[in-house]
Amino acid sequence: MVTCTRQGLFFLFIFIFIFILSNSVEILEGHGGLKLQLIHRHDLHLKWRGSASPLERLRQLVHSDTVRVRAISRKMRWRKEGEMGVSRRKIQEKNGYEPACNNGSSGGGGASVSGEVPMHSGADYGAGQYLVKLRVGSPAQKVVLIADTGSDLTWINCRYRCRGRRCSGDSTHHRVFRADRSSSFTTVPCSSSICKIDLANLFSLASCPSPLDPCTYDYRYSDGSATMGLFAKETVTFRLSNGRKRRVQNVLVGCSESSLGQSLEAGDGVIGLGYSNYSLALKTAHKFGGKFSYCLVDHLSPRNVSSYLIFGSHKHVNISVMRMRYTELVLGVINPFYAVNIKGISIGGSMLQIPAETWNLNGTGGVIVDSGTSLTVLTQPAYHPVMAALNGSLQAFQRLDLDIGPLEYCFNSTAFNDTLVPRLEFHFVDGATFQPPVKSYVIDAAPGVKCLGFAPAASPGASVIGNIMQQNHFWEFDIANSRLGFATSSCI
Repeated sequence: MVTCTRQGLFFLFIFIFIFILSNSVEILEGHGGLKLQLIHRHDLHLKWRGSASPLERLRQLVHSDTVRVRAISRKMRWRKEGEMGVSRRKIQEKNGYEPACNNGSSGGGGASVSGEVPMHSGADYGAGQYLVKLRVGSPAQKVVLIADTGSDLTWINCRYRCRGRRCSGDSTHHRVFRADRSSSFTTVPCSSSICKIDLANLFSLASCPSPLDPCTYDYRYSDGSATMGLFAKETVTFRLSNGRKRRVQNVLVGCSESSLGQSLEAGDGVIGLGYSNYSLALKTAHKFGGKFSYCLVDHLSPRNVSSYLIFGSHKHVNISVMRMRYTELVLGVINPFYAVNIKGISIGGSMLQIPAETWNLNGTGGVIVDSGTSLTVLTQPAYHPVMAALNGSLQAFQRLDLDIGPLEYCFNSTAFNDTLVPRLEFHFVDGATFQPPVKSYVIDAAPGVKCLGFAPAASPGASVIGNIMQQNHFWEFDIANSRLGFATSSCI
């Protein structure tokens, strides 16, 4: 009897020891970094998109940017209503928003450990976003999602309780996540307070045929794209650099059975990196030190060089970064976007005469840093001085009359040299400065053709530092400390 008791105590001790050890490893991994590769465009071989010319791709990109920024400015005007407790859904309905599906039917009834997941330029597909491969579900299913700092919902092309032909999915190009094959897939009930209140800003629908039916959504993007489906909790699996796997559980995902819009065609869904309690960025960043970052290579580069999306400290992932600069990251002002306090713009060392209210986040101005917008968009009071200051250096080159929407200045780039253009610099209120390379604002449009990569936006409104301007830099969104870090990097 005594022997059995001692054996029981021994096994109990071993169990407790293993439990503590396993949890200690989890904590240590949480302080490390997770590196997800943003896949180079040639790795995906999406032949279904056909072959569009560089000029046509640029036209599509500019159109998407224009619509997106117009919607961002509308969000700023609605901000005060949102601060008064009005949900984004109610604000948009008040301003004429009509859901595409209002009956709910779319739902279908170690400390230095790191890992990586690839991120890739969507330039070939007419969408100015990057793509990332993820593993979702139990067992994990591979999907390729558009990474977007302006989206707060992560959703996947999905089949829920499918039968017969509906289970086959879209065989033309998209992967389809099979929810019925995942043991960790759990729907959010439509009768829950999470559905009725918390997810209202993610466009949850009011339809609830029975209490246990899934909470459904009709989610709209700034460029007019849309997706419809149901909310669920799922597990996302990351592979760490030491060979282990790290699972982030209970991630809110959208199981989309319907989606539309050209900007969504590049991937199997969207990974929401925006500032929101339910975004994958915040959920995952919380596990890895409260920060995420990315490094973007030239979006038209033919080289086999990857961009990266990183959760946690960049010190534990293998990316060369020059001296980091930091500025305040303004959170919660233009949700789900990440805003910064700009003081002004200089060109060739001279500050431009731009009204201070252009940059005022507390009014109807301000600047956001957005991976989902490709061009850098400036409201009129900033756009005109910037264009005028740069135009003078390009007078020796033949100006071309091209139909590329708001891209106003394109030229024959034969014999062009970056040294001919004065350097542009963004100045932040707290003293930090960001000086992008010339190729990030004098951009390639077609062989032998370059354009000034700025688009105008109405004033008052928001200006946007787009992903082309962010290229060849490492960007760290330190959510825990409300600061944005950036540094020159080759992303290798």
